Amino acid sequence: MISWLPKQLKQKAKSNWKSLRIGLLRSRHGFSKPDLLRLLERIGVHPGDTLLVHSAFDQFSAFSGKPTEIILALQQAVGPSGTLLMPTLPFTGTAVEHVKKGTIFDVKKTPSQMGFLTEIFRRSPEVVRSIHPTHPVAAWGRYATELIQEHAKAETPCGRQTPYGRLLDHGGKILLLGTDIHVLTFFHAVEEILEPQLPFSPFTKELYSARSRDEYGNIVVSELRLFEPYYSRRRNLGKLVPILKSRRWWSEGQVGGLKAILLNASDVLEATAILVRQQVYCYDL
Repeated sequence: MISWLPKQLKQKAKSNWKSLRIGLLRSRHGFSKPDLLRLLERIGVHPGDTLLVHSAFDQFSAFSGKPTEIILALQQAVGPSGTLLMPTLPFTGTAVEHVKKGTIFDVKKTPSQMGFLTEIFRRSPEVVRSIHPTHPVAAWGRYATELIQEHAKAETPCGRQTPYGRLLDHGGKILLLGTDIHVLTFFHAVEEILEPQLPFSPFTKELYSARSRDEYGNIVVSELRLFEPYYSRRRNLGKLVPILKSRRWWSEGQVGGLKAILLNASDVLEATAILVRQQVYCYDL
């Protein structure tokens, strides 16, 4: 419709249209921090929870507050006795491709590529970040330090001895804010746990060496198996949805066009194990 316009006018038209769209959304479906808190409580987020959050900031168009208020709402929802975590991966694409580039991950300086909210959270007061070359996690709250410790020593990026796998030790929950189940990083922990029961390994046979820089400037070397790209490209977590819903392990709500889904980490593991026993695997092979 505006393709014939000069580049500068085209950009201005797109910007004006975006502003108009956001204005309409807020006038019709606008929601605030208290509304977001009520949604979180309604779907089952409670004080004391250990909560791993995946988010898509573009789904917050109708939110009337600042981005920092979203972070504050999440912290308020779990409270001072709870723990809030967000993946802060430093790359997009596959882990194998990233590691082959030889990039050194800097726990203090390397930005998150997991969306705007994760970067705001990473920079927030009292937030710590795990030292890991591919799958670092930012954490705040009661168990933050405990959950992220020695992440760099784990055999796989998201396995049992990582912040993702340790969700199981704390009755952890996973919140999808404006995203769907396909972004579920915790599933990599499930893959490691259930690997002996699978007819194939979703991990590489090769050990990869990758480097990180800690908060003191020291280099930390990780030797780890990564996700086999062949299976990564064919992973289909949509297969979990029917069983999670049928067993009432899926809690969902919405406010102002923002969809929120809450899952228990242990339920995701059990749902996957049930499918594996039926020789159904979360891959399109």
